[in-house]
Amino acid sequence: MHLWPRLLMAASVAWAGLAATSPAGAAEKPADKPIVGIVIKTSTNPFFVKMKEGAEAAAARLGLELRSFAGKMDGDTDAQVTAVESLIAAGAKGILITPSDSRAIVPVLEQARAKGILVIALDTPLDPPGAADATFATDNVLAGKLVGEWAAKTLGANAKSAKVALLDLNVNQISVDVDRDQGFLKGFGVNVADPAVIGDEKDSRIVGHDVTLGNEEGGRRAMENLLQRDPYVSVVYAINEPAAAGAYEALRSIGRDKDVLVVAVDGGCPGVRNVKDGVIAATAMQFPLAMAQMGVEAVLKYATDGTKPKPADGQDFVNTGVELVTDRPVPGLPSIDTDAALKKCWG
Repeated sequence: MHLWPRLLMAASVAWAGLAATSPAGAAEKPADKPIVGIVIKTSTNPFFVKMKEGAEAAAARLGLELRSFAGKMDGDTDAQVTAVESLIAAGAKGILITPSDSRAIVPVLEQARAKGILVIALDTPLDPPGAADATFATDNVLAGKLVGEWAAKTLGANAKSAKVALLDLNVNQISVDVDRDQGFLKGFGVNVADPAVIGDEKDSRIVGHDVTLGNEEGGRRAMENLLQRDPYVSVVYAINEPAAAGAYEALRSIGRDKDVLVVAVDGGCPGVRNVKDGVIAATAMQFPLAMAQMGVEAVLKYATDGTKPKPADGQDFVNTGVELVTDRPVPGLPSIDTDAALKKCWG
């Protein structure tokens, strides 16, 4: 750690004299520190709140200036485009972003990279992934696969006659949504047709898919819609824990809360407590704090010597880890219980 002061001094010299502009376009004084921006999907989801906290802590520790932005809701691409434009104008050295739409955000990020700004996707890869200089993320296919395998093993022979409802994110089919959905189906033993597409599988066990926008109200509404299609749903996969909590409320309203397996991906403290309380049967924990901290560290490295982060051999992203969380472990599938998970969770 004794090298940081010298690195920061070099970075400060390199950045002296760069003018920044505010989002409104007003001129500001030259930045004294390298600017790193974080653009999250929404400031209401605890996952992204924790990600922002991780970036704030890392920036303060390393001596960077952090500028934070968030959409009004999941899917608010216009707000994210405006945020990136603001960071370009401000002379940011790096941008960390969780894209609301992995494709629609690419053109403005290409403008940023053309200006020499390091672009790192957090949690959600861009489409194409190479539109970012690097991606720091959970292995979302593995996260979905873990809860899918757990559900199949828990049901045993009954998995062959299960009725499965899938609560996805939105209609855009962004990579994180597709990867978790398809990972779950593979883990559960469903033959997916095109692994890059949600909803094209032909397995008769699939009741259907609906979208939740990643929040509790959306999860409740989507669950109600799928229960109208088939009231005998026995397994529910949810894109995240807020959506899973909403699904549980819909199931409880018709007396089905005790006999349906609900699984999700996230690892937030409210979600882990819901696993402990039996609202969610199992979840896959990811680590947003680590994603953001590693992203900020990568921006400082880039600001200092131009080095860009590289994933491990055989991967196209930097894997930040995932763990299965359940109080109902099954043989052959490593997991941690909720007591252990509450020491690692976020939110």
